[in-house]
Amino acid sequence: MKHLLSRVVCQNSDEKQKALVELQNVCSQCRACDLCKTRACTVFSDGRADAPIMLIGDAPGPDEDAAGKPFVGRAGQLLNTFLTESGIDREKDVYICNTIKCKTPQNRIPTNEEKRACQVYLFGQIAIVKPKIILLCGTTALQSFVDDDIKITEVRGKWLNIFDDIEVMAISHPSYLLRQHSQEPNTPRWFMKKDLEKVKAELDTLVT
Repeated sequence: MKHLLSRVVCQNSDEKQKALVELQNVCSQCRACDLCKTRACTVFSDGRADAPIMLIGDAPGPDEDAAGKPFVGRAGQLLNTFLTESGIDREKDVYICNTIKCKTPQNRIPTNEEKRACQVYLFGQIAIVKPKIILLCGTTALQSFVDDDIKITEVRGKWLNIFDDIEVMAISHPSYLLRQHSQEPNTPRWFMKKDLEKVKAELDTLVT
């Protein structure tokens, strides 16, 4: 993993954007797993190539499959609300992608084989963007980087030692928070707000 990240050298935003477009073109033709048979399109990313934060979700849903962009449905709208309330600008600060680039049938959890098939694109995105912070949004994203027996409830809101030069935190997926309406202390939405406030504070120290 770290060897792959060290192979890509992009000096500025234009070079990063060009490299991402090339990777996206390859991804759009991918036939590495059976999800290519049922997708409307691959859902590669949204956001600036030089964004300091990379948010990695699980898999595209129906709205994303139709639009070709991640986090555009109800969960994406809720994510935008949390980001804005924490002082994080989605358009300026965040590059968003998913663990896998194709919608799964009935929105089921991606298999390990499907995650492995998409790994070259995901780690290629990390290598090109070189974010200062990675947010692993939900269990599928988390378990793409840690052991499958580690639960998001055990580590969310904590800084994880995954990369030498990138701060990594797991956060709840907004699709889960759509079912959790309370914002009282120690509820999932309250924790999400506190986690993103912590991310914003760390971001401020890294970009100054």
